[in-house]
Amino acid sequence: MLKDVHQCDVCAEFLPLGPNPVLQAHPAARILIAGQAPGKKVHLSGVPFDDASGDRLRDWMGIDREVFYDEKMLAILPMGFCYPGTGKSGDLPPRPECAPKWRARILSQLAHVELTLVIGQYALAYHFPDKYSSLTEAVQDWPNRAKDIMVLPHPSPRNNLWVKRNPWFETELIPVLQQRITRILQANI
Repeated sequence: MLKDVHQCDVCAEFLPLGPNPVLQAHPAARILIAGQAPGKKVHLSGVPFDDASGDRLRDWMGIDREVFYDEKMLAILPMGFCYPGTGKSGDLPPRPECAPKWRARILSQLAHVELTLVIGQYALAYHFPDKYSSLTEAVQDWPNRAKDIMVLPHPSPRNNLWVKRNPWFETELIPVLQQRITRILQANI
């Protein structure tokens, strides 16, 4: 199936740099990162979260690159697999064709996922349609949600102000996130 994904050109006419699906998946994965779409740097490298956002996300998770890129531990399945281009205030939203075409098929193969990280507003809209009025509300609701899913803001440096305005995120949520990840990783070594 991943060969089919990497050959996908369904939305090629809308992609300024052409198709280059960037994801990471293996049936043994225990943690799923449901992100948005790769940025230009990630498109060019072909490595998920190979940018400043990835550095911050790994820091939040309390893991290094080696663990992060171990596909048997961590799957990375964004809402859109290809770089959508740039708009007035950053990257464009993920292409709408991608998630309906691929997401359910790939998720059906990830039967061992113990924790899903829903990252950013587009992943939030997919996983929790009409449940939350804002990303902040969804992130704050972590104590009331099942322990197998956590909503995070996008780790982009563009969100530095959000992190600064919401100090509880790093003092309350991040330690819990790191504990959950450590428990999953230690149990599956």
